[in-house]
Amino acid sequence: MRYKKNLKLMGNRFEISILANDENVANSCIDLAVAEISRIEKLLTTFSNNSVTFQINENAGIQPVVVPKKVFDLIFRCQMISKMTQGAFDISYGSIDKKFWNFDLNMTSLPDKDLAKKAVELINYENIILNDKEQTVFLKNKGMRIGFGGIGKGYAAECAKKILQQNGIESGIVNAAGDLTAWGYQENGEAWTIGIADPNKKESIFSTFNITNTSVATSGNYEKFVIIDGKKYSHTIDPKTGYPISGIKSVTIIAENAEIADALATPVTVMGIDVGLNFINQIPNIGCIIIDDYDKMYSSKNININ
Repeated sequence: MRYKKNLKLMGNRFEISILANDENVANSCIDLAVAEISRIEKLLTTFSNNSVTFQINENAGIQPVVVPKKVFDLIFRCQMISKMTQGAFDISYGSIDKKFWNFDLNMTSLPDKDLAKKAVELINYENIILNDKEQTVFLKNKGMRIGFGGIGKGYAAECAKKILQQNGIESGIVNAAGDLTAWGYQENGEAWTIGIADPNKKESIFSTFNITNTSVATSGNYEKFVIIDGKKYSHTIDPKTGYPISGIKSVTIIAENAEIADALATPVTVMGIDVGLNFINQIPNIGCIIIDDYDKMYSSKNININ
């Protein structure tokens, strides 16, 4: 039987669905998964003075900070993805002043290009210094800030799945506001049916496909954007230019791991359609679907979708 729980975690709507034979067992397993997501949230949040992320940011340009192994390993993996994407993915994006890009109704013009460039001067993953022996993280320059918005939900979904599997749950879905991981099969023995959100109507489905033991993440501009002089600009900022991305409505990544899927969605948006698809086509076992501003769909070589 399927058991489901919806709740707000990490500032987002999480939905955990699992198959189990007993309601008490199901609830207790879901509670363990929720506890794991809450633990991750406390470590990674930038909104609490007690989080590891806050301590790292507070000590930018001052001194290295000793961090738990799981956080160190996550940052190490982030650095690998940054190298792989040539900086299109970069957790030091946190130094962008939120007032600079507020994406609200008061924003009627684009900032000056030189000011935009200056705003991203502190974004450079190469200035996140990791010491494996001491297990420390050091942000080289004062004012640098890291944040896990581009990978945190996927990481949490993956960790929650592992907890559920360790407790005997053979089928389920952990959906972290659209970044989801699914394993096993539905009650009828079929794979899970996943929908890609329609970029024009958030509650509608653009397309569907079936998955098992697979993760999906979508990065889209349908929730946060601004229109200036008739052109739509996404809330995703190019870390090299300081300017928002235009031309792409949504990027969906299909991968074995939710963390990887989440982490690759934003850089493909930054790279653009041609470069982004070419990049994905070079990585084994990763699929990509892009919807542009004109609702045209593009997909990587290993995907056939209607």
